[in-house]
Amino acid sequence: MLRRTLRKIISESRNDCPRGKSVVATAVRANRWMTNSEAPSNGSNGAGPRRAPLSIDTINKRVINSEYAVRGEIVQLAQKIARDLEEGKASYPFDKVVWCNIGNPQILGQKPITYFRQVLALCECPQLLSHPQIREFFPEDVIARAELLVKAIPGGLGAYSDSAGALIIRQLVARSISKRDGYPADAENIYMTDGASPAVHYMMDLLLREPNDSMMVPIPQYPLYSATLTLYGGRLVPYLLDEGAGWGLDVGHLRQQIAAARASGSCVRAMVVINPGNPTGQCLSYQNMRDILSFCREEQLVLIADEVYQANIYVGNKEFFSFKKVACDMGLLEDVPLVSLHSISKGFVGECGRRGGYMEVTGFPSEVKDQILKLASINLCPNLSGQICCALMMNPPQVGEASYEQYRAEKSAILGSLKRRAELLVGALNRLEGVSCNAAEGALYAFPKVTLPEAAVQAAKQLGKQPDWLYSKELLEATGIVVVPGSGFGQADGTFHFRTTFLPSEEDIGRVVQALGDFHSAFIQKYGGLQKKQPAAAAATNGDNEY
Repeated sequence: MLRRTLRKIISESRNDCPRGKSVVATAVRANRWMTNSEAPSNGSNGAGPRRAPLSIDTINKRVINSEYAVRGEIVQLAQKIARDLEEGKASYPFDKVVWCNIGNPQILGQKPITYFRQVLALCECPQLLSHPQIREFFPEDVIARAELLVKAIPGGLGAYSDSAGALIIRQLVARSISKRDGYPADAENIYMTDGASPAVHYMMDLLLREPNDSMMVPIPQYPLYSATLTLYGGRLVPYLLDEGAGWGLDVGHLRQQIAAARASGSCVRAMVVINPGNPTGQCLSYQNMRDILSFCREEQLVLIADEVYQANIYVGNKEFFSFKKVACDMGLLEDVPLVSLHSISKGFVGECGRRGGYMEVTGFPSEVKDQILKLASINLCPNLSGQICCALMMNPPQVGEASYEQYRAEKSAILGSLKRRAELLVGALNRLEGVSCNAAEGALYAFPKVTLPEAAVQAAKQLGKQPDWLYSKELLEATGIVVVPGSGFGQADGTFHFRTTFLPSEEDIGRVVQALGDFHSAFIQKYGGLQKKQPAAAAATNGDNEY
């Protein structure tokens, strides 16, 4: 009956008006669908088994193809083991899982900054501000900051803010950026986000128009970038960081990579820089940053500067400079479109679950910024708790204020402890056979290179996995320590790595280092040991390679 009706519509719609053509086209498509052997059947007419309306074969292939190793297969196995331990379902040679896979400080015992939590408490429950004994429980500067925020945020934390973030928050962030860099910052260029990750999604959505569009991304890289490039249908143009030069960045190599990408048909839209590096921990020099900005200007690229670890620098001869400051120093602020990212999840703050961050956008035409605001508007607004925490991170207590001494002590204790743990971990890694690790100049991670026995490489190959995946899996099963295989971040061909945080507490980090060392020795022995170095003449004679 339906097919006869469709045929009648088609035969009777013979006029040339657009609406008539539209009706015909719609009817033709419907008729094809009705005769399509793959169309779903309700199973009631004996035409065959009912086809499931949803399966892995019918969802977006970009979702399937995107990978995020930081929470990938090893972590999923660790979560199962953690549940088994909690429920007493299985026996393991350890009593807890140690989560070194992700920069999530508070899950490993880092305490939140008191000032931040006090202001947030009053903003969450503003009726406390009128309590007659409020000053017995909260310092004066905490009360003053909470009163400012409550008064300036319409509707409080339970109402939507502006899509770009509450104006008072953006003004506070802009004021702090101006103080940090020594150059003006405009609140209209600030977009508050739920952590830094949504800003990356915005840029991918904004810049990737067709399959040939691409972005330059460092290798090793934080897999958010490769995952979102896949998700939005773009291409990744890799540029290798030089492990032998402390994960340095060579501008000559950038030129080679962009030329090769363009020769293969890619339209390179942007360059991603992570400073301090994740997973590599290096801090770019001021001159290197100037070179990168000049490169982006010459090649007409948007520069995406991931600067979420700017507070995590542990070596005395390195200093953080924002790309915004260096661009201003060079007079390039309007010549190089720049997106600067920051987050409350890292640094000494570690408020990962609160999801707060921002991006500052400079050098973008006003009509393009309107489109960014549209993207933000689709999500309505970032959460207010994260926005407030971000403003507090950027505007902490000052000298002479009631909370300053406690804030300074807590910050110094966290950063000082991170520095000691980084040095302890890197030193221990470099004492292991076949392992080398660059100093962790910044961020929260070590990224050691691990030479593995050939038998381990072949065992992984038989499983269809990378050798550093096998190493990480067996490390988890033997010790409960969760790390991320280096293959999840990208690495030079023929090399193997893993990423580990140095976030376990100072009470625990020694045990982690000991367990890692014991496992490593056992793993090397299990798979037949490493090939020993030989004198050059002997190696030339028998063809053996050095590890």
